[in-house]
Parts: sequence; C-alpha cells; structure tokens
Amino acid sequence: MSSLDELIATLYSHARSASDNAHSPYSGARVGASVLDEQGNIYSGCNVENGSYGLTQCAERNALAAAVHAGMKPGTAHTILIYATGFDALAPCGACRQVMSELMANDALVISCHSEDVYRSWSIGELLPDPFILS
Repeated sequence: MSSLDELIATLYSHARSASDNAHSPYSGARVGASVLDEQGNIYSGCNVENGSYGLTQCAERNALAAAVHAGMKPGTAHTILIYATGFDALAPCGACRQVMSELMANDALVISCHSEDVYRSWSIGELLPDPFILS
C-alpha cells in the first residue's frame, strides 16, 4: 500500500463520519474533512450552511479550527482529507485554500474524495500558488 493509500485509509472514515453531521439544507452536499498533524492527531469538521451564503462554514475550515482549538500549532498539519457527497472530488474554495496555506505545513497534501478509490490530491502550493501573507 502506498503512503497516499495509507493516508486515505487513515482519514477517510473520520471525514465521512463528520459529514453525517453536516448542516446542508441549501446545497444538499454533506461535506466532512479530517486533518492529520505531525503528531498523528486527527481533527474533523463538517460544513454548516447558512441562508446568508457568506456565513457558511466549510468542513475544511471547521476541521482546522478544531485542530487549533485542541492546541495544534500552525504549520504542523501535513494532510487534510475532504469527503463530499455528490462529487467525485470537491476542490476547496478560495477561503479554505487561504486558511490551509496559513495553518498547514508548506508541503501539506490536500486529498478530496467520495470513496477510498476515487480521489484527487494537490499540494497547498498547487491550490494556492501565491497566498496572501502579511509581513
């Protein structure tokens, strides 16, 4: 089994389980995400939609917020897996890409799937080559 297959096997059930708690009355897409940090800790989140669409919370940002809340230090998450119903692979939105670039490791891997066999993966740099960074 490749390391990518191992990462998917490790994170898939957590993300899928998180999607069961999604609040998605508008899109119908139930999304869950799980973050793996360098210590082997896994943090999960789901999407929470809102009638005022800009207030919707994506699963990716909720999982990363849960990780920070639990004490994860920025730059120590190396993988996030996104599970979504209704999509073969759901690419993260721009807001999630920016948050990932700030909270995850520079060489972090983003995996998106609806099964353990059908997925896409990207590096943070592929998703957001020129992140907004305050200096």
